[in-house]
Amino acid sequence: MLARANLVLGISAAAIALTSIVALAVFVILPIEDRSADDEAGLIVLSAQTWVELEAARRPAFEIEMLENHDLIVSAETRDLPFVGEGNRYYDLLASKLRERIDGPVRLMASDDLLWANVPMGGYVMQVGISPQRQDIEPVYVGFVIVLFGAVIVPITSGIIVRRVARPLTRAAHAVEAFRGTEAFQPLPEEGPEELVTLAASFNAMARNVTDLLSNRTTLLAGISHDLRTPLTRMRFALEMLPASVDEKLVERFERNLSAMEELIDDALRFSRGAGETPSQVEFQDYLETILLDVDESLDIEWRNTPPRLVEIATGAFQRVVANLARNAQRHGSGARLAVDYDGDLIVQVIDDGPGIPPEDREKVFRPFYRLDGSRSRATGGSGLGLAIVAQLCGAHGWRVRLGASQSGGTVAEVTVPLPRHRET
Repeated sequence: MLARANLVLGISAAAIALTSIVALAVFVILPIEDRSADDEAGLIVLSAQTWVELEAARRPAFEIEMLENHDLIVSAETRDLPFVGEGNRYYDLLASKLRERIDGPVRLMASDDLLWANVPMGGYVMQVGISPQRQDIEPVYVGFVIVLFGAVIVPITSGIIVRRVARPLTRAAHAVEAFRGTEAFQPLPEEGPEELVTLAASFNAMARNVTDLLSNRTTLLAGISHDLRTPLTRMRFALEMLPASVDEKLVERFERNLSAMEELIDDALRFSRGAGETPSQVEFQDYLETILLDVDESLDIEWRNTPPRLVEIATGAFQRVVANLARNAQRHGSGARLAVDYDGDLIVQVIDDGPGIPPEDREKVFRPFYRLDGSRSRATGGSGLGLAIVAQLCGAHGWRVRLGASQSGGTVAEVTVPLPRHRET
């Protein structure tokens, strides 16, 4: 934003500088330059004319007076001096004014750090020398000064403007990035320019609505899942009380359906508990090994770059994410294993050597109950919510999850957990 503001203000400043230079040259510099050359020419001609009209005895005193008061040398002795080269606008203008006054050709000469002009007057050829202090006034110099000061003023001005605007926008961007729909949301301060106050107020209202919506959804989900346990228990108890004459296949079918329903309820409860969990600090290596022991003690972990000893993380949610991915890899692949990397963020990969997931389906499998034709079916087990719960929990805690292909053609499920830098040890 600062670069764009500098560019816009720089272009505007350049346009203003160009307009100022043109206006200054046309309405100020050129008229002053013309008037100055005309006055200089008039003084030269008047001095030569006065010298000619004075008595011979008074001429030396006049010469001294002109030198002391006007830096002008008036002499009746003419010398051959080198002519002034062309290109100096003021000198060319002065020569033109002199030609107008004496009605004859005039060439300016330079010698002894003075500018000389031969002025025919009353039978004499007067040689008048003036100090060359009046140099050509170039508008480009004025432009250079304006641009130079503009180059200093523009960044300072744009920095102040951008800082006033960008600081609330940066704060809003961080708040949007950190917002997960939890009760811990910190509202944006509603201050600054009117537009930013409106933006902050709108975001705060939206965040409160989303937080309430997610909280109500989680509460409703947990309540329904909990309440369903009672009738399921009654049904299982009734199933156990059936007489032995009932068809065993029918009983088995009922038991499978009840188990599937219980698994769905357990998944819903696990999600509702994990979505609002507060992070806590754990010794990560021991913690991860404990998770895998609960899943399958034969799972291996490859430690590529050792993460910090203590990690601040939502332990319950992370346990469900890793466990779901590990069980999914075991269920649909072979050779399931974990790899842990660290590059400032914590990266956990669950790798398998199964049939893999086509690239076009790697985002779709995070949808609830989405199954891959052929490779995933109800017969393989699972509620169809495992990866959906993984995606929901990762989103709730600001983690990133993605699926890729392993070197063997299987699947790599990678979870990236941003870590607070000030908590690393």
